[in-house]
Amino acid sequence: MDQFSSDPFSGRFNDDPASQRNAVRDSLFLAATLRIEKVDVSVRVRNISAGGLMAEYGEPVDSGMPVEINVRGVGWIRGHVAWSAEGRIGIAFDRPIDPLLARKPVGGGTNTPHFVKPHIFRG
Repeated sequence: MDQFSSDPFSGRFNDDPASQRNAVRDSLFLAATLRIEKVDVSVRVRNISAGGLMAEYGEPVDSGMPVEINVRGVGWIRGHVAWSAEGRIGIAFDRPIDPLLARKPVGGGTNTPHFVKPHIFRG
């Protein structure tokens, strides 16, 4: 019997925090506001799950630093920096969120115009 796995990557990255996540991540491209050290900056969210997100952020940040992020449809969420590398930042939320709220359409108010396909009558 073969004692080695047929998957060459199994167990290879056990010390990588990203490989230890078990939440399903929803890929998207969305603008958000990150509040870090009482300063608000614009970031682009690349993926989101119930427990955290990854965003583009070019400054170095220490792991564990408390942050808040305002995601459209979800609102302000408190969390901390889980990791930071190569212009990206991982944020772990203090409480789970519904990531589908970030996908909800914007608008729908009373002033939002409704466009319909014109009806062509042939007669």
